[in-house]
Amino acid sequence: MSNQDRPLLLEVHNLRTYFFLDEGTVRAVDGADFVVYRGQTLGVVGESGCGKSVTARSILRIVPPPGRIVEGKILYHRVSKNGGSQVAETIDLTALDPRGREIRRIRGAEISMVFQEPMTSLSPVHTIGNQIMEAIMLHQNVTKEEAREKAIEMLDRVGMPQPQRTVDRYPHQLSGGMRQRAMIAMALSCHPALLIADEPTTALDVTTEAQILKLMRELQRDLGMAIMFITHNLGVIAQMTEDVIVMYLGKVVEATDVDTLFYNPKHPYTQALLRSIPRVGRKSRERLHVIPGWVPDPYSVPEGCPFHPRCDQVIRGVCEEVEPPYVEVEPGHQVRCHLYAR
Repeated sequence: MSNQDRPLLLEVHNLRTYFFLDEGTVRAVDGADFVVYRGQTLGVVGESGCGKSVTARSILRIVPPPGRIVEGKILYHRVSKNGGSQVAETIDLTALDPRGREIRRIRGAEISMVFQEPMTSLSPVHTIGNQIMEAIMLHQNVTKEEAREKAIEMLDRVGMPQPQRTVDRYPHQLSGGMRQRAMIAMALSCHPALLIADEPTTALDVTTEAQILKLMRELQRDLGMAIMFITHNLGVIAQMTEDVIVMYLGKVVEATDVDTLFYNPKHPYTQALLRSIPRVGRKSRERLHVIPGWVPDPYSVPEGCPFHPRCDQVIRGVCEEVEPPYVEVEPGHQVRCHLYAR
């Protein structure tokens, strides 16, 4: 199904999330724009420090202080049932109180998140079952016994071995893969419209990673939810996503479908990322391509295009002075680069 045939779920417009520190202002997200459609799998890719996780936390309104959203809109298109009919409404998440009742109704129920490291996200002093039950009882009108049954059912659905026993275990009694399955069970316990997965397989071995990715695809097919998949692993992007946005220093520098990203990338940063992937058949003595330099200090982002100090296609006198426009180079393919400015 093409995105044009899907209803909108989330729109992010000119999102800016800054951290105000004694050393200076960190512009973690600095004018990000993208959309998520219902049932879509959107990949978010970029090096560490490019604003991927802060973007996700901004959507859920869980940016830790001293960070805060200073500009932009995050429009959530909710569809709810009222009697026998469906009611559509648009909610600006940036206008809600981060600790208010309305965002708490959405967070965990309609938009959920699976974090990168489950051991830091799960409570070490509560059982897996209690933590999943808490999420269920917060958003659903059920008894404690019913919540426990739903927790066991969800653990079974995510492929947890012996769910009737695992429900009473603590996180430290589970392997890394089992903890990640428990996190996914908690995130999906209320059947969200959008699941944000923030590098959910980073700490896992390749066999467990493959199992978790297969599980997420199956659950998406069964539940019909959208997934926003955050990763720096382009192999995972190729395997999991339909559309991709590439972020660099808090900005979306390229947005397109996954096939176009791999076969016809336009932005020099995207091209450099793809050249850095090890390939089967490469000569053993051939050196891997590296992107020169590193992601700049977040306190002192370069003027003009933030990628220009590392770019091999830089236009002198332009890229270091003028911020590039975000242009559509072909239908459904946007790039933030002076090479394509009209």
